[in-house]
Amino acid sequence: MSERKINASWVLSGTQGAALANQSIVIDGGKIVSLGQGQGESNADGTLVMPALTNAHDHARVARLSQVGSYDVPLEAWLPYLTLIPAIDPYLASAVSFGRTARGGVGAVMAHYTRVQGLTDFPTEAKAVAKAARDIGIRMALAVHCRDLNPLVYDPHETLLAELSPAACECVTRRFLRKPLSAADQVAMVETVAAEIEGDGVTVQYGPAGVQWCTDAMLRLIGEASARTGRRVHMHLLETKYQRNWADRQFPQGIVRYLDEIGLLNERVSFAHCIYLRSDEMELLAASGATIVVNTSSNLIVSSGVAPVAEFIKRGCRVAMGLDGLAFDEDEDALREMRLAYALHKASGFDIRVSRDDLMRFATSNGRFAITGKSDAGVAPGAPADMLLLDWKALSAELIEPEVPPLDVLLAKARQQHVKGLVVAGRDVVRDGQVTGVDLPALEAELLAAMRAAYPTTVDVRAAMPELKAALRKHYTGAFYCG
Repeated sequence: MSERKINASWVLSGTQGAALANQSIVIDGGKIVSLGQGQGESNADGTLVMPALTNAHDHARVARLSQVGSYDVPLEAWLPYLTLIPAIDPYLASAVSFGRTARGGVGAVMAHYTRVQGLTDFPTEAKAVAKAARDIGIRMALAVHCRDLNPLVYDPHETLLAELSPAACECVTRRFLRKPLSAADQVAMVETVAAEIEGDGVTVQYGPAGVQWCTDAMLRLIGEASARTGRRVHMHLLETKYQRNWADRQFPQGIVRYLDEIGLLNERVSFAHCIYLRSDEMELLAASGATIVVNTSSNLIVSSGVAPVAEFIKRGCRVAMGLDGLAFDEDEDALREMRLAYALHKASGFDIRVSRDDLMRFATSNGRFAITGKSDAGVAPGAPADMLLLDWKALSAELIEPEVPPLDVLLAKARQQHVKGLVVAGRDVVRDGQVTGVDLPALEAELLAAMRAAYPTTVDVRAAMPELKAALRKHYTGAFYCG
């Protein structure tokens, strides 16, 4: 790759660094070769450069809540609505998801691949997902979904099925109660996929769905395999109050201590959500080096709660940002997600609880560590050339005081529309606000047409959904969970 130069009006180099004015960034071989004072403001190009954002928890899903009528549905009832998303070509789905992610400012994503299209064998589907990531140009960790427990509720499902009419029961049984592959086969599949697709910006992780969705045997196999191979692990943990209730009944020693006992509490592991962690559990996670991935918009939208981010940070936890496929305005805007999380958690009056350095780590390096195992985010010589380029002319157009710090302006108003470019490993992934590797608008139109054409394939489960939703509500508001 030939040498290139970016003349920036401002550079936010990363954590612990002030904004640098009028900088020239030289890139070669996918890395930043030098960063230094430019030749004067007239040579700067009106760009604010910062490390590329990371999305450390996502699912490579493409349908929005509003498209399938699942807005304002709590998580436990919302998950079955995913069945209303028809199976489509995995490359098309992934390319649109990753393209939208890149357009929103993200250079590295964790794809916890829980939405398997199932049109081919899984290794073939994984190859299509990896190709999509490479075509877009982002870094991607594919966390291969492993699940073999509790397909409907966090308990035996017979009581819930008894609440349904015969037609709804038949549909739900057929759609949701398929026999899973054995735990050993699912864990072995991760290494099979890794052998097929790793390299060139793509890595593979074990992706157990969560303790409530995996047998003890499966989780222990994953813990052993991760220790043996050094492969990373990504999973959900304590996303809702109902999961907390279930966990306390199942693990009297504590669910986090259980994870420690079986080898799933260490720096190779990242946990999505963690809203209902207790203080002693936070301290265990902090000591272990594990990463917590907070999904602010998702948790608000599906009524799960608000993660105690300030408390995580106070207790020394590594905390990263995830969009979870549910960004606030259904637009994969990682800049807005970063700003929303900061505004929600930053302070109470003069009591600062989340610093700006905390925020930058949250949005960049901590997520990068969860995805790649490396904390090498930053705009500095020797760092990978993974940078987000924002339109400083547009951001600063209404300034009255010319010396307002650029980070103030970014936190006040930066959105996806200000993304001027995204560079990953020295490659222009987004240029002038447009994804370069694919024709994203054309793929989005093709995707929408494909999903609408496949709408009839979900008519049966759509008809059963009102009954299932009501039965789930009754189950989780009953005495077992709320008494």
